[in-house]
Amino acid sequence: MSADHREQQPVQGSRIDPHIGRYAHRTQGMVASEVRALFAVASRPEIVSLAGGMPNVSGLPLEQIGDMVKDVVTEEGPTALQYGSAQGDPALRELLCDYMSLEGIDAAPDDIIVTVGSQQALDLITRVFVDPGDVVLTEAPTYVTAINTFAAFQADIRHVGMDDEGVIPEELEEALVRAQLDGRPVKFFYTIPNFQNPAGITMSTERRAKVIEACERHDVLIVEDNPYGLLRYDGEPRPTLYSQGSGNVVYLGSLSKTFSPGLRIGWALAPSAVRAKLVLAAESAMLSHSTFNQLVVRRYLRTFPWREQIKTFNTMYGERRDAMLSALEAMMPAGCTWTRPEGGFFVWATLPEGIDAKAMMPRAIGARVAYVPGTGFYADGRGRQSMRLSFCYPTPEQIREGVRRLVTAIEGELDLRDTFGTTLAPPAGGLQAPAPDLP
Repeated sequence: MSADHREQQPVQGSRIDPHIGRYAHRTQGMVASEVRALFAVASRPEIVSLAGGMPNVSGLPLEQIGDMVKDVVTEEGPTALQYGSAQGDPALRELLCDYMSLEGIDAAPDDIIVTVGSQQALDLITRVFVDPGDVVLTEAPTYVTAINTFAAFQADIRHVGMDDEGVIPEELEEALVRAQLDGRPVKFFYTIPNFQNPAGITMSTERRAKVIEACERHDVLIVEDNPYGLLRYDGEPRPTLYSQGSGNVVYLGSLSKTFSPGLRIGWALAPSAVRAKLVLAAESAMLSHSTFNQLVVRRYLRTFPWREQIKTFNTMYGERRDAMLSALEAMMPAGCTWTRPEGGFFVWATLPEGIDAKAMMPRAIGARVAYVPGTGFYADGRGRQSMRLSFCYPTPEQIREGVRRLVTAIEGELDLRDTFGTTLAPPAGGLQAPAPDLP
């Protein structure tokens, strides 16, 4: 057999993975999340984790929730333990309309599909709209698992730059025009307008209007992901894109941050035709959602003072946000910059010239602190000089100690840089955080 003939044969397997030749081409876009990859290290008791975005469920009244779970079994067991609708429990969808009304959304239950967290909603939307090679626009940086989802469906992921007011409208317009000239359709623009993950930035009201206008003019769908919207610690709420759009916005919501991530209740609010496609996609993916979990959440929203619980969370998370910002202000070396979120879970920090956040990870772990390097939040390799810091889970005391340890690692890298003269090119575009001494 000639060498040329051998090269044409499909690869049937390897000693590491005997099935390697059988996988679909799209699996090449499936990569491990940098956040998930850190969990094994960050969960060690000696490590202060500023990495994961886990809600602090210890603030929930667990005994009362336990009673709700018991009541669901004893009072609604035959329904709770049975198959349900792929669109979700009708009574729960009505209650989710009340939930969204706090942000000015006038929704109809029929236009909601309940999902396994908002992550499944994002997967279904991508499944419904994206063919291989289609363009998806996202902010730069953006949610790491959104990148993984779009890549798994072989999308052409293109980033749009941000500043401290959110996505830059001129760059969005340029990206829309460039895709049109390339003959590559933009299927949607994905945005997290409130307390963005990972940057912590909130899109200004003026920017929201410009984003809607640009996407409507180019006939591009907007996917508005809003898991943190009710977790505001200061400043004034901005109108949702959904409430301002004219039918070209799909809104994604979640109870993972304001109630429980373990129950996996999210939803998509979409125009009726889109919602119908999402229901069909959900049916083919998992037949129906957990009826039991939906009825637990339904009982929680119906019988528990959940609005007061959100206020309790806002107080707790606000104290943690303040602890992180004050610690960064007091301890970070010159040349470091960071964002100042009005809510949510995250601060985006950029290191001095020549410091690579990913390369610094071993030193940081040695100093017993963890964070997420910025590269995971870009599809094109940017972000090496930046990191995401999460303040939602550690106590204020742990946050201050974590920042102290982080500074030790940064100072060690600065000494290395100054000794050997190593430099790191600054990020090409993307978010530039405000200087620490700005208001």
